[in-house]
Formats: sequence, C-alpha cells, structure tokens
Amino acid sequence: MAHSTIPDRPAPADPIPVDIAALTAWMDEQGLPTGDTTELRPLHGGTQNIMVIVSRGGREYVLRRGPRHLRPQSNAAIAREMTLLSALSSTEVAHPRFVAGTTDPDVLGATFFLMEPVHGFNAADALPAPYAATAEGREAMGYALVDALAGLAAVDHSVIGLDDFGKPDGFLERQVPRWLAEHERYAATPGYRGGTFPDLDRIAGWLEDNRPGHFRPGLLHGDYHVANVLYDHRAPRVAAIVDWEMATVGDPLLDLGVLLAIWPDDPRQPDLYESALGRAGNLPSRSAIVARYAERSDRDLDALDWYTVLASLKLGIILEGTYARSCDGKAPRDVGERLHRYADGLFVRARGITAGA
Repeated sequence: MAHSTIPDRPAPADPIPVDIAALTAWMDEQGLPTGDTTELRPLHGGTQNIMVIVSRGGREYVLRRGPRHLRPQSNAAIAREMTLLSALSSTEVAHPRFVAGTTDPDVLGATFFLMEPVHGFNAADALPAPYAATAEGREAMGYALVDALAGLAAVDHSVIGLDDFGKPDGFLERQVPRWLAEHERYAATPGYRGGTFPDLDRIAGWLEDNRPGHFRPGLLHGDYHVANVLYDHRAPRVAAIVDWEMATVGDPLLDLGVLLAIWPDDPRQPDLYESALGRAGNLPSRSAIVARYAERSDRDLDALDWYTVLASLKLGIILEGTYARSCDGKAPRDVGERLHRYADGLFVRARGITAGA
C-alpha cells in the first residue's frame, strides 16, 4: 500500500538506478526529441518513489518509478498513476502532464513514466512567491487549494475512460474496516507499544452509525492537502496536484474531509501538518473553505462532519504506521515522533466532532 501523507525530502544515499543508455534507446522508440541525455539529477518529493529530472534534446522531463528495492505493489502503483495522468490530459485539472511510459520491466527494471516538469513551489516547505508575503496572497492560496479540489471532483471519470480505475460500489462501507485492519497490523511491530488512540473503537462506531446512505462516485486524490500541490510562482493558483498514488474512483467528498481534518481552527494558528503556509497564517476560515467548495460544486455537503472524522481516522492511522516503523528502527525516530504528534492531533479533531454530534 503506497502512502504519501507527509513530505520528507532526504537526498538519496544510493546512485540513481536509471540505465541512461537503455532510457535513451527507449525514448528514441517513443519518437521523443533526440540528443544526448545531458543531465540526470534527483528530484526530491514526498514519497518513497524515485523521481529524476532528465534533460535531453533541449527539453526536460521528470522520470518517475518505484523505489530501488521494489515493493510487491510498486509497479502496479506506478502503472495506475500513469493511467490516471494520461486520462487527466483531456481535462482542466492541474496536474503534471504525462509524456510517455511503459510497464515493461526489461527497459529499466521497473514500470516508469515521463511527465513534464512543473514550475511551481511546495507551500508546505517554503513561501518564495512575492504574493505569499501578503495576507491577501495567502488567503487567495487557500481558496486556490479548494478551487483545484472542486475542479477534480467535477471530472466525469467515465468520460475520460476511468470506469475501471476504482471500485465505487461499497466504497464508504469498506473504509472503516480497512483502516482498522491497518491499525491492527501495527501491533506486531517490534518496539511499538500501541494504545495511542484509546477511543478508536468509539470513533469507528460513530462512523459506522452515521455513514451517508449514498454518494455520487467520482475521482478523488486520496491525500489532498497543501503538501501535495505545487503553486505557481507568479500568481496564487495551483500549478499542479501531485503524488497521485492513493487516487481512485470513490467519494470525492473524502478529499474535502482530508483538507478540513488538517485545516487550522483559527486563521492565526498553524495547520495540523505545520506547513509553511499554515504557519504564516491568514488562511480562509474553515467555514469559508466549505462555502467556497459549495459555490463550485453541486455535491451534498450535509454529512461533511462525517467525512472529516473519517479523514482524521484514516490519516491518523497512516501516520501512526510511520511511528510504529520508527519504533522498530525502520524509519527515522524524529520523523516518527513528529507524525505521531500529527496523528494525535487528528484524533483530537475526530474526538471533538463526534462528541458534539
């Protein structure tokens, strides 16, 4: 299972596992601009997957593939991203433009694809654009995040050929059992004591008791927040939504729930993920975020508290997984402790909503 909730960008210690000669020959077969591969450098991102910038024939590409040591689902996850990005090319959704790709492992030893580079910045890390220095600019960045999400939710997945991209039937019914099972697996992790969320069962029960009876299927990103978008340097708009490995066809309102689960309660407070944008403040209020989405979508928002609680449970359990691995020495302990703190904050939010419902 591929997760990409918090970006940590350590430089890779191993050489980039890309056979330049094989890549060059494959690019020739795709009819891409010819020339020597003049540059191959890592592009740090928020996932375990590898991304490198390839310069060839006066043009730059981003190559994306699974990690050096492939996991059982690594190639399948990259193939799904490739399918999705290719389908999105016919839409107005802000995303990295797909160029070419292959599932043939004989080329580079793994499924991979090329996409166009996005000239933008990650507002979770820094705020280099001049407009981000103003309160008005940061408020506009918050609204732009909602606008991009509403645009994604408005896409008809059937029209762009993604009928088989997910399993919307029973999507909401599967969510709580899926994430509880994920949490239960952590118990076998050496060094992990567990017991972090004493009211997990109560929150899960609330979700089961209050689950919406129906929804309109659509595309969802699966992990939508400020760290997974790139902003344009020139204007407060989203240049691209990135890190699509959790995308599927399901209920798009879960993406809005994710955004609200992390959003600050007060514009003067940081968001739960302590992003640079959240720390700078002056973001729209939570109610303003919901109102903006409602202006741009015809989806029923009456059960939005339910989606926010589900998102809090889901993200909290995902983050706790990194903490569990850190207890076993399989992830940096400082990262694990930080994500553990975020997970606790998410459950505080879920606890508050369910207690008042």
